[in-house]
Amino acid sequence: MRRILLSLSYLLLISCGSTARPQLEEDAYAIGFYNLENLFDTCHDAGKNDYEFLPDGANRWTSKKYVNKLRNMSRVLSEMGTDRLSQGCAAIGVAEVENSKCLADLCRQEPLKARNIQYVHVEGPDQRGIDCALLYDPARFTVRNVRLVPYIYRLPQDAHRASRGFLVVSGTMANEHVTIIVNHLPSRGADPYYREEGGRQLKAVKDSLLRDDPLVKLLIMGDMNDDPQDASMSKCLGAKRWQKDVGEGDLWNPWWNVLASGTGTLSYQGSWNLFDQIILSPSLIRPQQGTLGYQDCEVFRRNYLIQKKGRYRGTPLRTHAGGEWLNGYSDHLPTVVYLKR
Repeated sequence: MRRILLSLSYLLLISCGSTARPQLEEDAYAIGFYNLENLFDTCHDAGKNDYEFLPDGANRWTSKKYVNKLRNMSRVLSEMGTDRLSQGCAAIGVAEVENSKCLADLCRQEPLKARNIQYVHVEGPDQRGIDCALLYDPARFTVRNVRLVPYIYRLPQDAHRASRGFLVVSGTMANEHVTIIVNHLPSRGADPYYREEGGRQLKAVKDSLLRDDPLVKLLIMGDMNDDPQDASMSKCLGAKRWQKDVGEGDLWNPWWNVLASGTGTLSYQGSWNLFDQIILSPSLIRPQQGTLGYQDCEVFRRNYLIQKKGRYRGTPLRTHAGGEWLNGYSDHLPTVVYLKR
């Protein structure tokens, strides 16, 4: 019996070792992205269509639900990156946040407060009132410059429309110039043209940043509402599947092969998509000696983030579904990239 137990233990170690990822040194850095799925407070913001997230709105969005949402989001954000680095992420881009009050309330949650997590936010013109923001650990990332580049609707019929812009945050990480662009492209309810236009506009912002500093370590992240192989990402933005194909002016998208392996960040009608991407400049995949370079990426997944029963079993556990409050997390899973000198 003892021999059998030892054999089983050995097999278990082999099976765990075949999938486990090695710990990185503490001087490595994790950078993440997470769509928080409608982090709204309970008050109306003038000029915004936020009525479904009010106490008397369609979602009956009460203080209790808001507080639970904050706790749930802070748990995920504080654990992102900790599979590889004990200190977690140095910076995390987020989408679908209503305003600065929500971000301040989020950073006051105990897991984030203990690490002194700060935020960067610029109020945008989105008609529903949802914005992008950047959370960061000031001990590991110093913010130097922040601007919101607007998403421009170019067609005459769209003259009165407004959407999320591109939040550009430049700073210093590991004594290097690092810039992060956080964005949330138009939804799948819109024609692909609008996401392709977003890809072209992102490329213009990227080109401008690289002209200012060709060696900047640049990360473009967000809910792209498209998969890596879609035209908005692969052609309009120029994010390539293979590192060897990344030429001058191109970018590299590590999530193309992650999705091809069957792993995604959101599920629709039984199939996985990977909209939540972090795309890298050539300086991160071909770093100069002694500078930050790409090491790995992962879709951050915990059992508590997955629905355990019912029609949507096996998919991300949402805050609401079918008109029912599930006290869940988000319809998206987070993503993380790891950098190291």
